[in-house]
Amino acid sequence: MVSRLSSSEVLHFLLILLCILIPARILGEICRRYKLPAIIGEIFAGILIGPTLLGTVFPGLFKNIFIAAPQAYSAFDGIANIGIILLMFIAGFEVDLKQIRQNGKQAISISLTGIIFPFAIGFTAVWFLYQNYFANASNNQLVTSLFFGTALSITALSVITKILIDLDLLKTRIGNIVLTAAMVDDFLGWILFSIIIQMMNAGKGEASFWAVSVVVLFAIFMLTIGRWIIRQLLSWAGKAAKPGRVLTMAVCLCFIGASITEYLGVRGIFGAFLVGIAIGDSEYFTEKHKHVLHQFTVNVLAPLFFASVGLRLNFIANFNLEVVLIILFIACLAKLIGAGIGSALSGMSKNESIAVAFGMNARGSQEIVLGLLALQAKIISEPIFEGLVVMTVVTMIISGPIMKYYFLKEQKLELTAIKPPQLEYLPEQ
Repeated sequence: MVSRLSSSEVLHFLLILLCILIPARILGEICRRYKLPAIIGEIFAGILIGPTLLGTVFPGLFKNIFIAAPQAYSAFDGIANIGIILLMFIAGFEVDLKQIRQNGKQAISISLTGIIFPFAIGFTAVWFLYQNYFANASNNQLVTSLFFGTALSITALSVITKILIDLDLLKTRIGNIVLTAAMVDDFLGWILFSIIIQMMNAGKGEASFWAVSVVVLFAIFMLTIGRWIIRQLLSWAGKAAKPGRVLTMAVCLCFIGASITEYLGVRGIFGAFLVGIAIGDSEYFTEKHKHVLHQFTVNVLAPLFFASVGLRLNFIANFNLEVVLIILFIACLAKLIGAGIGSALSGMSKNESIAVAFGMNARGSQEIVLGLLALQAKIISEPIFEGLVVMTVVTMIISGPIMKYYFLKEQKLELTAIKPPQLEYLPEQ
């Protein structure tokens, strides 16, 4: 018999939703007001109402709300997972394949060095520090080192986009190059992480090789034949001239893609991300459709997921300052070196290169998602995940102001260089 929630469990479920959504949205809006990413407030809301604060100060109240009805919390967890699947679907919209082709030559040095250096530095550092700081339940040194290399390679595309909008650089040549580099970083980073998950599931040898091949083949299929199929389906749905029909088709395709990758042993969010890329430039899925889905996901579903991050962990009991500082140092050093060198090689000035490097250093929601998946797969431990969360928040906060400072500094130098010379007046004869 199919189990269903009792009346009291439905009440608990609604109570959990309210207790999480209200503070997450309030703190998220406060962060936005001070020009910080809302995700910072949403995570902090989870820390406040989770075991870190509420569970420590009022353990009875925390237990009655979040633990007393396990089925109700499981239902909430399902809603939160739908939120993150849709969020990754939306993230796929931002990967513009046409823009990657147009700016590929100029952006390739930034994207490649922005991936290679962080991956190599992250992998090497964790490999040598594994026994002292990064050992975990899986006891797999290779997979953990590969994960960190990948995690440090991914850039927060949404954070960079917001920074460029604030600086009025989104439509400029530099803005396009930076966005293109971030798109490539995101795409390749998720491919790498999906391969790592497959390696974790399949083990070594031929099985692992087959699992990795499946991930790559599915990605190629989705960006070629799958993309064409999706366009035909959206075209058919769009003939009814009803926005709801196209939106429903897109969300269903998102869930189909997520189901396929989950079945293949890769997390569903990767499939949703690929479907988002395939749908993103379709003329049948308009900006209005994107806006509707974006608003509901970002303001209702995604805050539930990011607040739930704080509910899962005790940031006081498991907090390790030394681990946090090591992760923060490695992450910033790797990305700044890689993106900085790539920017310089692409022909940018010193100030522009530093600005772009700090922009590419910004992490965001995708790092949190990736870290949580690694925690669930026992690739990393709780203190390591908390270090990733702190690193994400710190880089989000510092990237915008530093990037703005160096771009403004470059603009001042350019204005000085083109300033007309002072005219010299000869005395009258």
